[in-house]
Amino acid sequence: MTTTCRWRSIATTGAALAALFTTCAATPAPAAVAAPERPAATAHTAATPLDLPEPSPAAVARDELTTLTVAEPHSMDGYSRAKFPHWIRQYGKCDTREVVLARDGKDVKQDEECRAISGTWYSPYDGKTVDAASGIDIDHIDPLANAWRSGADEWTTERRREFANDLTHPQLIAVSASSNRQKGDQSPDQWRPRLAYWCTYARAWVDVKYLYRLNITEPERAALEVMLDTCQP
Repeated sequence: MTTTCRWRSIATTGAALAALFTTCAATPAPAAVAAPERPAATAHTAATPLDLPEPSPAAVARDELTTLTVAEPHSMDGYSRAKFPHWIRQYGKCDTREVVLARDGKDVKQDEECRAISGTWYSPYDGKTVDAASGIDIDHIDPLANAWRSGADEWTTERRREFANDLTHPQLIAVSASSNRQKGDQSPDQWRPRLAYWCTYARAWVDVKYLYRLNITEPERAALEVMLDTCQP
């Protein structure tokens, strides 16, 4: 016997993670468990690659950007990824990484340990389609090291844990491992995804910084303004 959870809907900005699934029932363990069916509204196509919770509209993001504190980066002294505990268990045997893989992929199948064993993923950062979970990274839109330099060095471990596993806000997204490693911990003035994704990326970046009250630098602010200018009215 194993436990199967069925998802209700993809979370959107401000939605509770509890809405992610409805019931868990004991069923005979199959060889492979199909990932939760994704609503048609979030169908995965090259034309609509957005799978993370919807960021604020561009006009709202612009307003949020004006409220952020512009400051020099904090010291990296004491930084460690271990100070942002991830990936945590979300439900059953599914940790944060596996939840995002199932959410952002197409035709994803998981084994009894909730590991994605097949599926395809469209990476909006570089426009690549990846057909193996091993080629996918779960990116923190606002990287952990950048958050540390922006004020997370003063947070509690519990707050950093929440930040590193946030499924409710536009902070986590499945992308190609190569694009994620090119990005590293760089801010938008240092690294940007392909032009077609600038609007969504900038809106998400601003949203996360606003929601967590993190600082930005002056070059970062200027880059975000340029990226938001690509948003359609």
